Amino acid sequence: MQFLVIARDAPGPDVAARRKRMRESHLASLKKLRSFGQLVMAGALQNEDGETIGSTVVFDFPDRAALDAYLQTEPFVEGKVWDQIEIYPFRVAPV
Repeated sequence: MQFLVIARDAPGPDVAARRKRMRESHLASLKKLRSFGQLVMAGALQNEDGETIGSTVVFDFPDRAALDAYLQTEPFVEGKVWDQIEIYPFRVAPV
């Protein structure tokens, strides 16, 4: 089952430093999921000035419980980069 995750960065001046510090671990985690077919796509959520303010990710997990279990280990969650996380069932259109 596919899920769209919209994760907004935590407020505060130090979140950019936390994002930079955790970025390599975050990308490694996503690459591992891609190798298992659990990552559909991912990208940075930006404001109108081009500053990163969060992330959007489409995951493919068997169910919501499996996604929730992964998110508990996600480096941007553990590193307190992501503050608000919205999760929606999702289906990529076959176009």
